[in-house]
Amino acid sequence: MISFLQGDVFDNIKKLEDNSIDCVVTSPPYWGLRNYGVNGQLGLEPTYQEHIKNIVELFRAMKPKLKDSATVWLNYGDSYSSGKRTSTTNQTLRGNKNYGVTRTPVQEGIKEKDLIMIPNRIAIALQDDGWYIRSEIIWHKPNPMPESVRDRPTNCHEKIWLITKNKKYYYNSDAIKEPTTEATKQRMKSGWNGNQKKNYASGEEQNHLSNYFGSDKAKENALKGRNKRNVWTITTKPCKEAHFATFPKDLIEPCIKAGCPEGGIVLDPFGGSGTTGIVASQNNRNAILIELNKDYIDIANKRIHKELGLFNVKS
Repeated sequence: MISFLQGDVFDNIKKLEDNSIDCVVTSPPYWGLRNYGVNGQLGLEPTYQEHIKNIVELFRAMKPKLKDSATVWLNYGDSYSSGKRTSTTNQTLRGNKNYGVTRTPVQEGIKEKDLIMIPNRIAIALQDDGWYIRSEIIWHKPNPMPESVRDRPTNCHEKIWLITKNKKYYYNSDAIKEPTTEATKQRMKSGWNGNQKKNYASGEEQNHLSNYFGSDKAKENALKGRNKRNVWTITTKPCKEAHFATFPKDLIEPCIKAGCPEGGIVLDPFGGSGTTGIVASQNNRNAILIELNKDYIDIANKRIHKELGLFNVKS
């Protein structure tokens, strides 16, 4: 079941029951990137310091609502200091249609053309506020937005932080295992014995391999798949109903499968076009989506009705 809460994110988080949320998967509005045309949105703060402060305050508001075992998956992309330039990608890449694209305001201490490092600054601020930063996941985009730059590589990744409120938490690694490589399968079948171990390791590493792959059970488990790595190659997907950035489903699914038990509740404080809710429902989880802009809730409802049917939304 998917529930929507429309309005200010801080006001709506207060309405949630304490110790009720199993998992958060979200992507807040990036600082200085886009004006979504509603009062009170995050991302339009005059300084990046104020934006980071608001993100930290949001996490503080969420904390009592999360179960002790909860995981938070925070997607955030970086941006460059634009200096005093005022043009936007509306004109250069996307034609004359107004997509609400903005440029980051000039910041004291940030030079023109500097990478602002917002995702890292947010992670450090949350770490300083008591949260555990458990993993830095790289979302590699094989189809990135073209850039007309000639003095640096084109950006083709964003970051996802796996964040927890405790050092012990729910994490189902088996649910998102990657396929075992053919080379590993061959090594498993050969038994990692004698000279074969020496081909791949020496000294203490050989002992470790013997312990890890020595039993039939260990070999069986290894053949089932390997632990998911922290670089995820996932293409961006267009959403014809919306002009704003949307999550690819393939990006959200491993977060939900690994970070939320079946039947649990996934929260997205910035629900947007509803992708988090759709993926949660498709994987037997419930979802609560908070969204400031009513137009986006209408878009999300249309998508949910189309993909999941009429009885998956709780008004």
